[in-house]
Amino acid sequence: MPWEIREHAGRHYSVLFHYALPDDAWAVELSEARPAPAEGADEDAPAGHLPGPAFLVALVPDEDPSAEPTVRIYTPDERAVPYEIMRWFMDQVTDQVERCRTGFEQAEPEAAT
Repeated sequence: MPWEIREHAGRHYSVLFHYALPDDAWAVELSEARPAPAEGADEDAPAGHLPGPAFLVALVPDEDPSAEPTVRIYTPDERAVPYEIMRWFMDQVTDQVERCRTGFEQAEPEAAT
């Protein structure tokens, strides 16, 4: 599961990508990143941080071209997301939507033959 870390105003945020099998969709998750543990640290952890619990999840369908991407909010408390972080997250979602739509277009000729 690849992820990216971005720092903004002293806080670290993470965008994590994984396949959500029950939804037949790619999940793009936004969370506040947490420091990676010093002992047994993940050497792949960017900036020494790991993704935390997701509070925004975009689901990008890759099985059904008529299904629309959606964004789910997971937070019991009010949360402020900085504008630049929201733009970064939505850019990641947009890129994932474009990859899935390109995949649909490339698969269509195969289905016709």
